[in-house]
Amino acid sequence: MSVNVYIPTPFRHLVGNRASVSAEGGTVREVLGNLDAQFPGFNDQLLDGSGQLARHINVYVNQVEIENLQGEATPVRSGDEVAVIPALAGGAGAAMTPEMVDRYSRHLIMPQVGSAGQRKIIESSALIIGAGGLGSPVALYLALAGIGKIGIVDFDVVDRSNLQRQILHVTESIGMPKVESAKARLNAHNPNVEVVTHEEPITSDNAFRIIEQYDYVINGADNFATRYLVNDAAYLLKKPLIDGSILMFDGQATTYIPGKGCYRCLYPAPPPPGMVPSCAEAGVLGAMCATIGSIQATEVLKLILEVGEPLVNRLLLYDALSLEFRIVKVRQDPNCPLCGQNPTIHELIDYEQFCGAPIPHREAPFGG
Repeated sequence: MSVNVYIPTPFRHLVGNRASVSAEGGTVREVLGNLDAQFPGFNDQLLDGSGQLARHINVYVNQVEIENLQGEATPVRSGDEVAVIPALAGGAGAAMTPEMVDRYSRHLIMPQVGSAGQRKIIESSALIIGAGGLGSPVALYLALAGIGKIGIVDFDVVDRSNLQRQILHVTESIGMPKVESAKARLNAHNPNVEVVTHEEPITSDNAFRIIEQYDYVINGADNFATRYLVNDAAYLLKKPLIDGSILMFDGQATTYIPGKGCYRCLYPAPPPPGMVPSCAEAGVLGAMCATIGSIQATEVLKLILEVGEPLVNRLLLYDALSLEFRIVKVRQDPNCPLCGQNPTIHELIDYEQFCGAPIPHREAPFGG
């Protein structure tokens, strides 16, 4: 009978660079033997000097490790999946557990991810500014993907009006600090993820201290002062910044890589106070958060995996009323005071004065 065998990245050169192959056999031992017959030398990677499976090799049948079944004598049936997973070096403290292999199985079978890519995800960390409309889907999808550490910055409490779009929170969360509600929800989805809460407004006094702990920064801020602050801090710390914003039926998303432009290149100065209405004033369609937040989460994972083309020097515009996506090019401004040829910003500034208004405690333009 024929079964599907998942081949991890380190072994794919033995099977023509395929992520999976078919093999015949009624037991795991027979399947492995057939693999070696099809691809001579395959078992040299799996067996120790005595002909037994090496200790650094785990074999799974339908996401269950064979040591929890009948070992190499485990029977297989047509349509079953066998996965051969080696331990990897390169920073992984330990091999993935059977629970992790099961949890991330749909990633592991993707040639763009595989076991090596999943370990990159597990070893990465991300900071999310705001546990609101955008921060909610970003945090959920990064946690589900297995990001090792997620930091959440927010100092607000859950309000009933948040529940129309902020999917991290539920009715029972009303009155709770958003960071506590978010942590409980994320750990309920994936207990393997370390969730670090920063229950404080991000300011020029603490931005460096908070941001420097993470590999990637995701901006879901709900006011311009915070957007410029996070942009400047991320750039000065050389952290990739994945930016998103929404208002009514419109959304925007882009990715800033230090040295390739920043938020100030796109918007050199904020609009005058009151010119752009806030979400609280103009409203926002709840489902908009899912669209833009999912794009932000996808951008983070692409950067971690080093696949595809991120939204660098490109601004994605989403008009939900016409269901149209547009992408416009964003050039790095040679005169940008932060990332230009002759920068004048070398430390964090007074952003409330720059934006002409204090950082609000609630929602403001293009946030969530």
